[in-house]
Amino acid sequence: MNNDRFTRAYPPQEAKAGADARYLPFVQGNLVVGGSGNETARFLSGKIGDTLPFAAPDAAPMYLGDLDGAACLAYRADETAVAEADKHAVSLRSLYEVLPIDEYAVAGLAVHLMNWQEISAFCGKCGNVTGETPMAWAKTCTVCGYCVYPVVSPAVLILVHDGGRKILLSHKPGWGNRYSILAGFVEPGETPEECVARETGEEVGLKVTDIEYHGSQPWPYPHQLMLGYTSRATEPSKEITLDELELDNAAWFDVDDLPELPGKLSLSRQLIDAWVARVRRENG
Repeated sequence: MNNDRFTRAYPPQEAKAGADARYLPFVQGNLVVGGSGNETARFLSGKIGDTLPFAAPDAAPMYLGDLDGAACLAYRADETAVAEADKHAVSLRSLYEVLPIDEYAVAGLAVHLMNWQEISAFCGKCGNVTGETPMAWAKTCTVCGYCVYPVVSPAVLILVHDGGRKILLSHKPGWGNRYSILAGFVEPGETPEECVARETGEEVGLKVTDIEYHGSQPWPYPHQLMLGYTSRATEPSKEITLDELELDNAAWFDVDDLPELPGKLSLSRQLIDAWVARVRRENG
């Protein structure tokens, strides 16, 4: 997490009593935040040792670290208590460009770890109950001792261009008018660059070269790490062969005639914007 305002509490530790606190209560993966109307959303605040706002009876708060010196606690909220306070939980996706970007990153870490805690309650090897692991965000089986750490699934984002003014964008059912670049999960025994070539071939039937790494982004939906790449189609005039199990359309678009694109906080959009800026700079 590239966040100058946030310091992780790792190895896991206890927050200092009486310290300023920022609360991240979750209802089924959605975050309860302060603010209303057009006001910028904000984390709930208080002091370590205070009653946790809206906490479920069996909530076990997770101390994530300090944001601007305030301890961030994530925990499961009681849905009824939230509703009775006339509050509501908001999906992390809808908090794009609403929460400040550093706070959004902390919320992403919280939802990733809380989801992992939920799916790792039982051992994947023998099926028995897991317990906490000293000095680590990990779960250890209480019977066989098998230890697992939070899941991180690498996936590539693939910007394919023609070497000139055109970019290949794809569309999935349910996206409305929005188009984006190609994407796919890295498979066992495969490098991200090999994944770029394979996924492009599978999804649109094109070969690519000049594969270059651009950047990365945590994507807690539920536990991806997005790796962004640009590439050039070797035969951009070749007919697109669509993988209809993944996409319902893919087409070339000119830099000055792009469709609706992903939100600006997503790495996909950052890749597109960087490509657009480069093309326009090179073309005067």
